[in-house]
Amino acid sequence: MIVRSLQGTDRAAWQTLWRAYQDFYHAAPHAETMELTWRRFHDPEQPIYALGADIDGRLVGIVHYLFHLSTWTPGPYCYLQDLYTAEDARNRGVGRALIEAVYDAAKRAGASRVYWLTRETNSVAIALYDKMADRPGFVQYRKLLV
Repeated sequence: MIVRSLQGTDRAAWQTLWRAYQDFYHAAPHAETMELTWRRFHDPEQPIYALGADIDGRLVGIVHYLFHLSTWTPGPYCYLQDLYTAEDARNRGVGRALIEAVYDAAKRAGASRVYWLTRETNSVAIALYDKMADRPGFVQYRKLLV
C-alpha cells in the first residue's frame, strides 16, 4: 500500500470514492461544491489537503484534512474531515494508514492535535478509531445556516 497526496490525474478515482462516502452519509454534494473542493486540494493558499491510499495501483481510500487556529494552543489543530475506504479494500489497514499519514502531516505542521467526528452508529469505524485515538466525551451541536 502506498499513501500519497492526490494528484490531478486522480480526479475520477477520487470522485468515485467521494461519492460513495457521501452516499454512506446520505448526503448529495452539489457538483459545484465537489469541483471547488477538488480545486482547494491543489491550491497552495488553502489549508485543506487530500491523501489517497493505493493498492496495486488502484486508489482505494481517501482522507481529507485541514488546519485551523485554536484559542487553546499556539499551534494549529488538524481536523480530519473525511475518511473513506472502498468496500472491497476494507480490513486491509487502509483506514489506519490514512489516519497515520494525517498524524504525520499534523506533526510536521506543528499541530497539537488531530481530531475528527463520526456517527455514533458507525460501529465499524468506531472500532478502529478507539484503537487510534482518545474519545474525549464532547457532544457536538450544530445549526445549519443554509
